[in-house]
Amino acid sequence: YHGIAGNAGIAGGPLATALLLLVFDWPVVAVLLGLPALAAAVGAWRASVDEQAAVSPREATEETDAAPVSEMTEGAALWRRTRRLFASGFAGVFALVAVSGLYYRGVLTFLPDLLTPLVTIDLPMEVETGRYVYAGLLAVGIGGQYVGGRLSDREGTEWVLVGAFAVLAGVALLFLPVAGLGTGGLVAMSAVLGFSLFVVQPLYQATVAEYTPPDARGLSYGYTYLAVFGVGAAGAVLAGGLLQEGGPPLLFGGLTGIALLGAGLSGWLAVHRPQAEGARL
Repeated sequence: YHGIAGNAGIAGGPLATALLLLVFDWPVVAVLLGLPALAAAVGAWRASVDEQAAVSPREATEETDAAPVSEMTEGAALWRRTRRLFASGFAGVFALVAVSGLYYRGVLTFLPDLLTPLVTIDLPMEVETGRYVYAGLLAVGIGGQYVGGRLSDREGTEWVLVGAFAVLAGVALLFLPVAGLGTGGLVAMSAVLGFSLFVVQPLYQATVAEYTPPDARGLSYGYTYLAVFGVGAAGAVLAGGLLQEGGPPLLFGGLTGIALLGAGLSGWLAVHRPQAEGARL
């Protein structure tokens, strides 16, 4: 459900920006958009969180009784845990999540500008119509987050990821031909893209949990977000290069290849899952 809330903000942000720009200049809009973030910061500062809620009494006692360690010792321990983590099946999961980040940033970075020329209807507003289609695409992702969360409760999330990435490959392959049929085709493909794109996120988060021991869970999610938003940020650079060299057809062709790579990595994880489980034991 936290993913659904995030999607509501991701979708509502561009829509609110487009609507506010109809009334205010961009400096005023920037300030108004910063107010919710300020309120969230105050709420987080005042919130009280039980950090030991998910820790067993034995683990909590061991952690409390442990002697203080120096920063050098902590750094060495972090390095050992990192090596142990990447020596397991998590290395494959890290690569998979990085591929997901590449597709995510690659498809979304320039999508608003690509959508506008494909919309064949004019809205009585002084904002590019592609921005509204883009906001709608992100809103549909709320449903994708929910379905992905439900699917993540099942065993074998790797095979579900194979199917999800295969769908993303098909969407990238068919997006331009179907969108070129008219506004109806564009809206339909945008909805499928938004739904499929966000189905993947709860699934790879569940997969991360399955491939990491409890004592390294926090560290594993740190590396997960490094893969998505760090390595994945290269997707924007890749998308820009592909657009410059070959235009939208080359971009969506590249996205098709990235999604197929994600499907292949997911299948590899599924096949090697018994070995990974044996290693964790």
